[in-house]
Amino acid sequence: QGQLVQSGGGLAQAGGSLRLSCQHSKRTFGTYVAWFRQAPGNQREFVAAISWSGSNTNIADFVKGRFGISRSNTKDTVYLQMDSLNPGDTAVYFCAASLTYEGPQEEKYIWWGQGTQVTVSS
Repeated sequence: QGQLVQSGGGLAQAGGSLRLSCQHSKRTFGTYVAWFRQAPGNQREFVAAISWSGSNTNIADFVKGRFGISRSNTKDTVYLQMDSLNPGDTAVYFCAASLTYEGPQEEKYIWWGQGTQVTVSS
């Protein structure tokens, strides 16, 4: 059984919004959590990360101002709010957790969610 379980995503129209959720188990409690995405034919890329307390966030420039990351530690869940979506945001989105790292290097993340498809139509 995975340590990170994702939900949300699906189909949206350009300009619309979606919210992804990433629920983590007690084993990943207290970790930094990030979101990555991978479009067909592309490498996986960093989208956003958040510290355990939620006080520090790191957002990729190409989604800054449109996407936001937050967490509810009472619900053991990290959220990726995606607004003003465009077809370029179409990808499989993954959440990942690290013990100490909140940056863009995916190799530093230990646990990974199962992936969630996001499709944005024009």
